[in-house]
Amino acid sequence: MTKNSAPTSGRAAVSQQIADRLRSEILAGIRIPGERIRQELLAEDFGVSRLPVREALRIVESDGLVTLVANTGAWVSSLDLAECTETYLIREQLEPLLLRHSVMNFSDELIAQLVDLEAQIEQAGNVEDYLDLDRKFHRLSYSAAQMPQLASMATRMWNTTHHYRRAYTRLIGWEGLQMTHYEHKLLVEAFKHRDADEAGRLMYGHLRRTRLELSRHPELFETAGSTNRKK
Repeated sequence: MTKNSAPTSGRAAVSQQIADRLRSEILAGIRIPGERIRQELLAEDFGVSRLPVREALRIVESDGLVTLVANTGAWVSSLDLAECTETYLIREQLEPLLLRHSVMNFSDELIAQLVDLEAQIEQAGNVEDYLDLDRKFHRLSYSAAQMPQLASMATRMWNTTHHYRRAYTRLIGWEGLQMTHYEHKLLVEAFKHRDADEAGRLMYGHLRRTRLELSRHPELFETAGSTNRKK
């Protein structure tokens, strides 16, 4: 180990801590789309220079959660309706493929975990618990695919649409989630039979329905303009 490796390693650890907090705050809705991220405040909170903060921002940018604009700053990523629609159209092609490859490798233990998560989702007591469990359910369902590049792309696109799913879920309320629960149950049945084609077909429909429902509520996209257009 060289003399410089320890400080570099320590800075990387701090950058990861900052990135983890930013990721958590954005996914939890504490930081909303279009909100500017003040690097100096993060540096002050963690008692560090801006260098590890900038490194942390690059990490969450790769997650699709932050937009960096050269010589300007950083914002929580946001989408307009057209961008969200495009993202869902891509997800409708990628995620069924990822799921089909995953289902073929499901173990009995993994299926049991998915069955349990589906039951927990239906019993979720609030929107944040529902979204957290729903995310765990789908990410776990993709986990056996052995396709890391595709999984990374899917996660990034999931992240960019997460805020709008939250807003939509709050809008429709628990009664409006009954179709989602039904679709999850159908997915679980396909998982139990390791029916990869049926699981892929169901996932396509699951995503398509969400896209169409979001398109009926353009007001969900009016609170924050797309950060991709910031100068």
